[in-house]
Parts: sequence; C-alpha cells; structure tokens
Amino acid sequence: MASLAEVGTWIEKRLPELLAEHQVPGAAVAVLAGGEVVDTAAGVLSKATGVEATPDSVFQVGSITKVWTTTLAMQLVDEGKLDLDATVRTYVPEFALGDEDAAAAITVRQLMCHVSGFEGDIFTDTGKGDDCVEKYVAVLADVPQLFAPGERFSYNNAGYCVLGRVVEVLREKPFDDCVRDHLFTPLGLTHAANGPYEAIMYRAAVGHIQQSADADFEPAPVWSLVRSNAPAGSMLAMRPRDLLGFARMHLAGGTAPDGTEVLSPASVKAMQERQVELPDLGLMGNAWGLGWEIFDFEGGTVIGHDGGTIGQSAFLRIVPGRDVAVALLTNGGNPFQLYTEIFGHVLAELADVTVPELPTPEPGAKVADPQRYAGTYASSVADSIVTVDEDGRLWIEREMKGIFAELGEAPEKSELVAWRGDTLLPAQAEHGVHMPHAFVVEGGADRASFLHTGRADRRVS
Repeated sequence: MASLAEVGTWIEKRLPELLAEHQVPGAAVAVLAGGEVVDTAAGVLSKATGVEATPDSVFQVGSITKVWTTTLAMQLVDEGKLDLDATVRTYVPEFALGDEDAAAAITVRQLMCHVSGFEGDIFTDTGKGDDCVEKYVAVLADVPQLFAPGERFSYNNAGYCVLGRVVEVLREKPFDDCVRDHLFTPLGLTHAANGPYEAIMYRAAVGHIQQSADADFEPAPVWSLVRSNAPAGSMLAMRPRDLLGFARMHLAGGTAPDGTEVLSPASVKAMQERQVELPDLGLMGNAWGLGWEIFDFEGGTVIGHDGGTIGQSAFLRIVPGRDVAVALLTNGGNPFQLYTEIFGHVLAELADVTVPELPTPEPGAKVADPQRYAGTYASSVADSIVTVDEDGRLWIEREMKGIFAELGEAPEKSELVAWRGDTLLPAQAEHGVHMPHAFVVEGGADRASFLHTGRADRRVS
C-alpha cells in the first residue's frame, strides 16, 4: 500500500492526462487518510474565460447535498425535536400530494430513503426568496403517486426538498441559514457557498454541456438549477477539501476537529445502516441508508453519494473504520472515467478496497424477449420510448421535458443489449457511460411495469 503523499503525487501527474482523455474542462480532487488531506486541481473553470482550476476552486456538489440535508435533520433527532417515523404532516401539516392517503402516511424516514413513492423530479422555480422551499412544497399538491409509500426505492429529489422544509420549520429559519449555522460554521468550512451570490466570492466553476453527441462541451447557459431545489442539491458549492471536512466529521463519529459534537455517534451510525436494497443498477449503491448510498465493494463497505447539476458532476466516497475519504469535483465532459480510475487507485492503495469497473456491453448481446420491455415509461423529466425493430432488436429513445428539453441535452437513440437478467445496457455510451436500465417485471407478469435507472418510471403504454 502507498502513502498519502505517494497517492497525491500520482493524482497530480495523472489528473491532467485524464481531463484531456475524457473532455473534462476542469476538476479538483482531495483525499483524506489518517487525518491528513492532500488536494490538487487541473484544467479550467470555464472554457469561455480560461480561468485555471485550483484546489481552492468551488464546484457544485449536486446531490451530495442530500447527505447534508439528512445530517441537518439528524441533528434535530439528537435534540429530540424530530421523530424519523412520524409523518411529514406532523411537522408540515400543509404537505399535500395528488394521492391524499399517501400524503397523510409518508414518514420522514421514507423521504430520507427514497421510498416515499411520489414523482420525484419536480424542478418548478418558486423564486429566489427565502420562502422558495415553502412555496415549492405547495407545488407538489397535484404530483402523482407512483407506488405506495415504502413499497420500493425510487430516487426522489422532491422528497428531499420536503425534508429541507421540515428542517426549516423546526429551526424557524431558511434552509441556507440552517446549512451555514449548523454545518459550515461548526465544521470550520472556509470555501463553501449556498448559491451563486456566495460562490462568486471564490474561483467558481461553470458547468459544460454538449448539444449533441459529437459536439464539443461548452459552458452551460445557466449556472445552476432553481433555488427551491436547494435541499436536494441544486445550489451547494465548495472546494473538495471542505467537502472532506464534512466527511471527516462522519468518520470521527460526528465530532468536528475542534471537539465540537456536530452530530451524535448514534446518528452517525444510524445514517450508515441499510434501510432499503436497490435493484441491479450497476453504478448506484447496493443499498441506501439515511442519506448515504451504501456500496458493497470488494474489500469492504463504502458509503458515499454522487451529484450532478447542469454540466457539473461530483463524487464522494468514504471507507468507515479506515479513516479514508475521496472527493472529486468536475465541470463537464465524461467524468465517470475519472471517477473509476482515480477512486480505483486511491481506495486500493489506501483502504485495500476495489472499485468495480464501469458496466460494459458485449457487442450483439441480444435481448431474449424484447417485447417484455417494449413500451413508454414516463416521468416529469422525460418519456423513455422502448421499441422492437423488425430484426428483434430493442431500442430506447428519450424525449426530454421541462428545463432539460430547454437545454437541448437529449440523448441519442440507442440499442439496448443484454447484460444481467432484466437489467440491460445501452450499446451507445452517454457521457462515456453505459447506464444500466433495470426493467421491473412484477409477479407473473409478461411485461415490465417500471423502467428503473435510479428512478422508477412507470410504463404507461
């Protein structure tokens, strides 16, 4: 096994090469081991300005924010103000969905574990004011229920906005103030921002997207998603070293470097316990805890979370019991290859853990019963249209909706080929990744009822 200094030297040499290989404009990495941190950066923060990325540059961390939101909620559990198994309406009486029975039954724990069952990708802009999360929750009154609360896992951004509102109500202050007062400040974070007005005080990364599969990655037309989705991950930005400051607290049983107890050891432990098992999704965790993804890697259990905003991607992995954590923040291109190589090397050298290779399709791996999967699977973000051609080959095409249609990032039509059971792979990579598509076939049915790519999209035709 290598020392932390040797790992840092390897990253410093390899990172610029990886950026060039995978069209990533800029990235920053930090590694924690034995209480010490090394960090480095390469590339540019924006192709429009050419400003260089440095270790102190701030990138959006996207949905890694969900672990921060969960931590804020668990602090309230420690204080006796929040019961995870109480209904959401215990704290937010006005919480409403299209299904009244579901809205009355959903618990705080179910929000944290992505098993609340309602449509989760709602990106309605309710303004930039401190009341935007409160207004957002009111927008959910007509949102449909996909399945009964607790029935299955389906990644839910909207659920975390509701959890953020629970925090706001119990703290009696806006979500951003909760993050600053109860995490930034006690953790001593110096390069962390709740949104663009704070991020501009630092060297801030801009996301990069491409309009078609063969186009260059160019600066995105907007910096972030809407503020009303902040508790789910639309705004939070920081440098990798500060993200590891948060990770270090979880590794240390909830204690900050100055000895302040930010979270109780019991809550730290509870967040890492398995709550729900996931379908065979390849890239996501094997299970979900309270906020954390749980990965059953060879060599040991790893917890973490990924984040994706408009043109920015973030990765965090922590090895409990071995005092090792890694953070990678990027601003476009095909970042999963960076994740695989950097995290694979670092976790193998410092924690004796093996990171799996990215899923790879076998050319011509024919799907045995393609009609089993054909149909249209709908969500508020996109319709996934799965068809069978005259040669019996299976194809998927996505029609984007809302803000994602406006950005013009529609994936190309791709063939689906056999991989593992009812989980298929697109033959054509998107941003360098063949994203597993798990079709859920229930009971003795002869057709899939859901297409699961982290979100469970219901078959509508």
